[in-house]
Amino acid sequence: MGIPAKPTPSVKSLNCPNCGGTVQLRGLGRSLTVVCIQCLSVLDTTTPSLQVIQKFQAKERIQPLIPLGTRGKLRGDPYEVIGFQARELVVDAVAYQWREYLLFNPYKGFRYLTEYNGHWNDVTVVRSQPEVNTSGMRPTARHLGQTYQHFQHYEARTVYVMGEFPWRVRVGENATCDDYICPPRILSREASENETNWSVGEYTKGEDVWKSFQLKGSPPPAIGVFANQPSPSAGSVKEAWTRFFVWTLLLLFIQCVWAVMLHSKKTVFDQRYSFTQSGGAGTENSFVTDVFELKGRTANLNVQIATDLSNEWAYFQLALINADTGTAYDFSRQVSYYSGRDSDGSWSEGSARDSVTLPEVKPGRYYLRVEPEMDTATPATTARSVRYQIKVVHDVTTWVYFFIGFFLLLIPAIWTTLRSGSFEMKRWAESDYGSSTTASSSSGDDE
Repeated sequence: MGIPAKPTPSVKSLNCPNCGGTVQLRGLGRSLTVVCIQCLSVLDTTTPSLQVIQKFQAKERIQPLIPLGTRGKLRGDPYEVIGFQARELVVDAVAYQWREYLLFNPYKGFRYLTEYNGHWNDVTVVRSQPEVNTSGMRPTARHLGQTYQHFQHYEARTVYVMGEFPWRVRVGENATCDDYICPPRILSREASENETNWSVGEYTKGEDVWKSFQLKGSPPPAIGVFANQPSPSAGSVKEAWTRFFVWTLLLLFIQCVWAVMLHSKKTVFDQRYSFTQSGGAGTENSFVTDVFELKGRTANLNVQIATDLSNEWAYFQLALINADTGTAYDFSRQVSYYSGRDSDGSWSEGSARDSVTLPEVKPGRYYLRVEPEMDTATPATTARSVRYQIKVVHDVTTWVYFFIGFFLLLIPAIWTTLRSGSFEMKRWAESDYGSSTTASSSSGDDE
């Protein structure tokens, strides 16, 4: 014996007492008011004669994006659109309007879809009262284990209604509202003269709404950043920095292995010298070192100069010369070191040592031509001297490629962080806590 199918919700048709037009009821006895589409009269569905509660004149009729009577599925359950209302808030004499669609399922009850500037939220009523904390920089609300931050406080006014509602809807009705956000969710409190209601909404893409209700065409494009709109970089910032640290550690490991296993770091020359510079016209100060040999593969060569300079500078013109071919690599280094004390304490500038790395030097026999020089802008009777050491190390570890890789890995992490920060700035700029508190995103707040 098969399971009987669930009955299809019936539609009850009555006549409007004001204009005689047909009024359809889909709420199966749960609706308290219905609006005649022809004359825009708000009718009481609890009376047999559909007593007129309110008549309103709209400057222009608002066409819902989802027509009344449209059926679709949300989260796997069928729903029918039975009511529509437009609401607004006014800031600096500018009205910002959003729209709400009342959905009904005879077994699941009511839920809502709200839309503002192409941003949609799937909204349900909260049965348990959230816990509000007003201490700290801004209020928070806690619901089902999640903490929501206060986003904005505003007055909402109903400006247009169509269809039927499970409450006594009226055009011109005002409510005091507060929104708390925890993207992609928004928790809203709505207080009127008689009651206070809480609801929670979840951000939904317009494309998903169109697909759920099998609507023709495309949904309106989303404009701006909505209060609870998920950031496109949500979770990406942490992932980006995690990837950065993992790859940096791997790069560091490769660099260390490379340094230990592939570089000989052999000292091929090490000699100490002294030089005296008189205050007068200088003579030829250049000399050449003993020949030293570079063995093995073509590799870099690190030339180090260490001096005993103090509040002085020295300039070294050098050349690495192949003893067999005469090929020369010319380079120079200036070494300077100054220190002292002043009212702020001790200070120092520069260094008494320096080095340079020559890349891709072929194996062979080499020597250095060295020409030291010091400041000659002193009296002729003043002699200046420096003791220095020249050390040549073959095939040293260079960190330039590590730092190139480090900064290349750093770019995506910084870019993702800046992108996320920019999105959040746009979100909060439209809140009560933004630099510009305009209500353009205040929106639609899912009541």
